[in-house]
Amino acid sequence: MTDRVYKKIELTGSSDVSIEDAVQNAVTKASKTIRSMRWFEIIETRGYIDNNQVANWQVTIKIGFTLDDGSE
Repeated sequence: MTDRVYKKIELTGSSDVSIEDAVQNAVTKASKTIRSMRWFEIIETRGYIDNNQVANWQVTIKIGFTLDDGSE
């Protein structure tokens, strides 16, 4: 088995639909610039209330990814 080094970044995704959608939005955006993503952890979940209704979800996640050779 090859030794690997991992790095984590923290992101906050949002969605008017659901918590899952907020997570997926963050992962999708990160995938445009980050390679070798391996996992995510939900750190914080919160929502915005407007007119006594849940109007928006915000989910803060940490995404773990492997560093390639030559990466910082």
